[in-house]
Amino acid sequence: MAAAGEAEYNMGIMKLEKSDLQAAANAIRVLVADMVEQANSGHPGGSMGQADVAATLWLEYLKVDPTNPLWADRDRLVFSGGHCSPLVYSLFHLAGMDGLTLDEVKNFRQFGSRTAGHPEREQIRGIDVSTGPLGQGVAMGVGLALAAKMKAKANHTWVLCGDGDMEEGVSHEACSFAGTLGLGGLTLVYDSNDITIEGRATISMTDDTAKRFESYGWRVVSCDGHDYDSIRAALDVAAAEPAKPVLVISHTHIGHGAPTKHDTSGVHGAPLGAEELAATKAALGYDPAKSFVVPQKVYDLFARRAAEVAAAKSGSAEACVATRGYDVYARALPAFDPAKTVATRAACGTVMNALADVCPELVGGSADLEPSNKTGLKKYGWVAPGDFTGRNIHFGIRELAMTAIVNGLAAYGGLKPFGATFFVFSDYCKPAIRLSALMGLPAMFVFSHDSFYVGEDGPTHEPVEQIESLRTMPNVDVYRPADANETGACWAAMLTREDGPSCILTTRQNLPVLTDATPEKVEKGAYVLYSSGAQDADTVLFVGTGSEVHLCLDAAKTLAAEGKSVRVVSMPCVERFNRQPEAYRESVLPMAMTKRVLAEAGVRKGLMEFAVLPATTRYLSLDRYGASGPYKVLAQAFGFTAAHALELARSF
Repeated sequence: MAAAGEAEYNMGIMKLEKSDLQAAANAIRVLVADMVEQANSGHPGGSMGQADVAATLWLEYLKVDPTNPLWADRDRLVFSGGHCSPLVYSLFHLAGMDGLTLDEVKNFRQFGSRTAGHPEREQIRGIDVSTGPLGQGVAMGVGLALAAKMKAKANHTWVLCGDGDMEEGVSHEACSFAGTLGLGGLTLVYDSNDITIEGRATISMTDDTAKRFESYGWRVVSCDGHDYDSIRAALDVAAAEPAKPVLVISHTHIGHGAPTKHDTSGVHGAPLGAEELAATKAALGYDPAKSFVVPQKVYDLFARRAAEVAAAKSGSAEACVATRGYDVYARALPAFDPAKTVATRAACGTVMNALADVCPELVGGSADLEPSNKTGLKKYGWVAPGDFTGRNIHFGIRELAMTAIVNGLAAYGGLKPFGATFFVFSDYCKPAIRLSALMGLPAMFVFSHDSFYVGEDGPTHEPVEQIESLRTMPNVDVYRPADANETGACWAAMLTREDGPSCILTTRQNLPVLTDATPEKVEKGAYVLYSSGAQDADTVLFVGTGSEVHLCLDAAKTLAAEGKSVRVVSMPCVERFNRQPEAYRESVLPMAMTKRVLAEAGVRKGLMEFAVLPATTRYLSLDRYGASGPYKVLAQAFGFTAAHALELARSF
């Protein structure tokens, strides 16, 4: 809970004259219009419409220190409608956030500039999350607010959104989740201007937003987004509400300040044009002949607010996760009995529980599948309404929101969050995984039931192309461990990664335990698991991932017994292997070994990059959808047997 006086601070240290707020809002409008006009690209309407609310929020409520953009106890501010980036850059420039200069504002949407078309976390410190795909910012805002509760911090999370965010399904999932938890400290400011690209929002959305959010368990207030008393009354309620998330429905006019184009879809995503821009400046008291002019009075208002926050704030450290080396996690891994087979989903749960003891930042949950994917941290309790001390989260059947909420947890700092579901449902997760990769967030995703071995559930639940679709995303590490020991080593690698997301794929069916799968080998992404013979150009080289490695191993040992030269490479992580030095990669996969069997229970494109010559490459892959039936029957039908792997090798 906030200390005495903190609530007053949250609601604003000093109220300004309405004329001051109007001056700030108009300065924002003119900057926005000039940015878009100069770039001949962008979205002025929403930013101009939200200027009054944004100016009031920043100057009277928001706890941020522009001189220390990553101050741990700051309020979090998310612009979910990322096309309103001119609003972001106007506020950041006026406040001096991360030293954003007027020249950089003028460089809006240009190659190499920090003022990109949509807000990007890595470009300017103070942008808490990258936004653009509508609805994702809402869900990440929920994650940021949840992180504050789990870290026992009193900072507030403010999310600005629009009609588009409200229509996207991910926002529905996330807001239902937030209401269920009674997630106080979260305010969603909905810019309700009833305009989308195609016209009035009502041509496609006629539901009652207030009633919908009330049914979620939110507190709902409305305001006139151009009346400062009305705005303040709504924000006062939002800042003081301790036990529920708050929706502020701000009724505005898109393009407010533009004499003829306001309230039209034409002002949404195109420059005002020279004539309308001149008329707008004149109407707002600016010289139509001048561009990028900011009154000194406005700079002074933002400087005063920054000084107020700096004087009142406590603490300065950025929230971060304790740095631990790979060896710390490797030493904590459990031992598995090589005489027993174990599904890697079960091994994953065992590993996670062991690592949770040495990584207190590890938190997360499943999309209502914890009993199946084994991701519960058994000693550490569950997050519940009014109690955020647990480390396990019931995300419910909400993969879209879960993945984005995990991004918010990661973006907050000080946590190592994960989300979990069946691998085939990773298709629901990819929009957020992609944003995680763009932001370089150390989010983690556990995908169980990783292939056709799901069996009886049939092809709708049997992933085929999903593994390769994840691998095509830059900056995503995809792990498919071959056994329990590799599973542990993969988790150690995931926990040490700081610059992007990791995905681990686990099996439903039991697999043999490999005694040679040591953390030191697995850490490199691929390694020689078994070899026999001369290791020359006549060697048959098997490359496998996951459940297919033991098929390769059985086939290779049969060939070795016949005097053939063989090598088996286990490749739990293609991306990690490709980052190794060339000399190591050549030592594992010598170019001279052109006779290769590439094995993975998915489309053959997944490992095609490791073929040297098409004529001497064989694939143990699945280039069709699966089927319903016992998994052992399917394995025979699809050729996923050691006998078939042996047959492929002998075909050389």
